[in-house]
Amino acid sequence: MPTLSLSQTAQAIASGERSAAAVLETCIARIEATDARVNAFTGTRFDAARAQAAQVDARRACGEPLGPLAGVPFAVKNLFDIAGEVTLAGSKVNRSNPPATADAVLVQRLQAAGAVLVGSLNMDEFAYGFTTENTHYGPTRNPHNLDCTAGGSSGGSGAAVAAGQVPLTLGSDTNGSIRVPSSFCGIWGLKPTFGRLSRRGSFPFVHSIDHLGPFADDLPGLALAYDALQGPDPLDPGCFATAVAPTMPSLAQGVQGLRVGVLGGYFDAFATPAAREAVSLAADALGVHVAVQRGIEWPDAAAARAAAFIVSASEGGQLHLASLRTRAADHEPLSVDRLIAGALQPAAWYVRAQRFRRLYRDKVNALFRDWDVLIAPATPVAAPAIGSEWVHVNGQRLPCRPSIGLLTQPISFSGCPVVTSPMWPGGTGGLPIGVQLITAPWREDLALRAGWALAQSGVAQVKETAL
Repeated sequence: MPTLSLSQTAQAIASGERSAAAVLETCIARIEATDARVNAFTGTRFDAARAQAAQVDARRACGEPLGPLAGVPFAVKNLFDIAGEVTLAGSKVNRSNPPATADAVLVQRLQAAGAVLVGSLNMDEFAYGFTTENTHYGPTRNPHNLDCTAGGSSGGSGAAVAAGQVPLTLGSDTNGSIRVPSSFCGIWGLKPTFGRLSRRGSFPFVHSIDHLGPFADDLPGLALAYDALQGPDPLDPGCFATAVAPTMPSLAQGVQGLRVGVLGGYFDAFATPAAREAVSLAADALGVHVAVQRGIEWPDAAAARAAAFIVSASEGGQLHLASLRTRAADHEPLSVDRLIAGALQPAAWYVRAQRFRRLYRDKVNALFRDWDVLIAPATPVAAPAIGSEWVHVNGQRLPCRPSIGLLTQPISFSGCPVVTSPMWPGGTGGLPIGVQLITAPWREDLALRAGWALAQSGVAQVKETAL
């Protein structure tokens, strides 16, 4: 049978064209055939998934109503709680923790919509990294080139979708951890507005910046999943949503009536020619032809990135201070020094960074008086080789791992929602580079509309791998 995308799978199961059990077995076979090479999964729960799929098929056979994601297989970054399993968050330190007593809220919501949970996914330890080069569980490899990184920290989430193992995954994004794997793996990703989705039942990295969101293999499926994830959560003080704001009904409008622009300045300076070509492809497809619509300045981008580093290191270091004091050797070698340094930062730095953040958000939000959607590259480069220590960006030799987030950190520090769209410029050896579709807070619908326009134009697409 031909491979179906997320939205096509949901439609096929709802119509009875395919059974949830058959769809699941196809995914299980794909995982078993490919994951020894990709290393996206750290745990599977196939028996439980088969029971869930059987329940979907039984409800359909009885004529009972099905949820919008009925029978769609999904997996989650291993910082989401799964009842009965230890929440690893990519670490060795957490292995001795007791199993979770309940599923994370977002896992519950996908299952309430009928989706079938098949397992948990690899990540950078404690979500502190951009490459998923995890010393404890091995690196996740890019399905388009197994020598290259899948990005991070949600690398397993990006790779599992790109490899065709599952059509839907969940990840987290503090400084770019949904957008970077989406860019490197050539799939769709959504970082919602800060505070839009409940984080209850997920292991934190930086409480004041963490976002949770979905990855998908098609744009309508991304919107379908996002709508299922929405909803207030009075038990999560970091969830500010008061109502569901469905996005599916407006997708077909595309960018009609929207003011679309392209970010320049900082976002040009730290983009390679291939990344700029990805932006040009997207801009042309969205009708950005007038010079005034290109080269828009995002305020204080470099300062925002510096402040994001300070906040991330400080909060991350404090969160893990006890284990850093007693079990430093059990932490990820690639990040333990940064956590220790963060724990030792002066409190005045953290306070100053957070004060700046308030002023920064006001400046960013003012941009959206004139623009509805802003386009920027998601990463400066295509996926580098695993183990790379340096990247070259416009004549500059930069440290690889932190520099991968050059173009994502300023955006998440503002809290704005972003859809990452898979683009395929030249000069990358066949690897993708994504573009960010950025909108004002709480306007995920506009970013998804722009993504749908790119998908319809054909310039944004998810390509099958040669695995």
